[in-house]
Amino acid sequence: MAALRRKIDALDEQVLALLNQRLEVAGQIGLVKSAAREPVLDAARENQVLNRLTSLNQGPLTASDVSAVFREVMSAARKLQRPASAAYFGPEGTFTHLAALKYFGQATELKPASSIKDVFDTVERGRADFGVVPIENSTEGVVNYTLDLLNTTDLKLCGEVYLEIAHYLVSASGSRQGIERVYSHPQPLAQCRDWLSKNMPGIPLLEASSTAHAAGIAKADPKAAAVTPLLAARIHGLNILEEHIEDNPRNYTRFAVLGRQECAPTGADKTSILFSTEDVPGALHSALAPFAKRGINLTKLESRPIKAQAWRYIFFVDLEGHATEAAVTETIDELKGCCRFVKLLGSYPKAHDQERFET
Repeated sequence: MAALRRKIDALDEQVLALLNQRLEVAGQIGLVKSAAREPVLDAARENQVLNRLTSLNQGPLTASDVSAVFREVMSAARKLQRPASAAYFGPEGTFTHLAALKYFGQATELKPASSIKDVFDTVERGRADFGVVPIENSTEGVVNYTLDLLNTTDLKLCGEVYLEIAHYLVSASGSRQGIERVYSHPQPLAQCRDWLSKNMPGIPLLEASSTAHAAGIAKADPKAAAVTPLLAARIHGLNILEEHIEDNPRNYTRFAVLGRQECAPTGADKTSILFSTEDVPGALHSALAPFAKRGINLTKLESRPIKAQAWRYIFFVDLEGHATEAAVTETIDELKGCCRFVKLLGSYPKAHDQERFET
């Protein structure tokens, strides 16, 4: 044991020296970026780094381990160049907080916002460099409010994060006996509907503004339980009654990263657009034809009502490719010729990985 620990100590010293050398070079890159007035976060470059390192990895670290470690290294490098900030739908302990941690790392200043709209406002007013908001869940579908706000903002989509969501039933008492009500945000309640109906029959399910808010209620009320992520339970010092109560064990939420900068192409990108059609027969078919003609894959097509016009709809589309690629550029130009309205929301690197992320 002593000999192995001495070996670990020697390796740690080498790792530490190499990390500091890496940050010294990153500091030099920061000076070049500053002189060229380039943003500190280069999502395309960071994605390339992660892809390269995970492809070189031979274990025993998993690809997710490599990604997590080097995201923190790059987060520290960004802080050395210029401290960055990101607003998220808070408070601390929400799934959006976890998504922001996963994407930006611990060295970024993370600012909780009281609502999804507040995240947009914080970034639009320059009080944060970036924002993180939920955009869809694999069980419950899109977050409609986020789509509505994307229609009115000048911010760009510049990244995405996937989390495999794990829900916990928690309380201050540490026992399911005596629980008279369960609190959570509407999305987690919906994602755990079957489990709660079977295991907590007759117990009222009450909505809270966030999972962290629900945890705070449960901490103050001995007859209340909450459905929260593990981080919220730890922050509020709550006891775990049941683990992983989500109805779908492969329950993912996708989060959008908002910013004011455009991302360079990486070769593995996604583009998001909005469009609305004329109210005539075949209008949607005509709008989709340019994508099919050029072999562009649509990964999402979602409709939302236009609130100012009854029974009129706007379509949200995710497609594979970058807006600077000829096929995508030509498709968007052709779309403008047959639609009432077209808005490019942004092109950004596809999420690097999808893994359970708990802290």
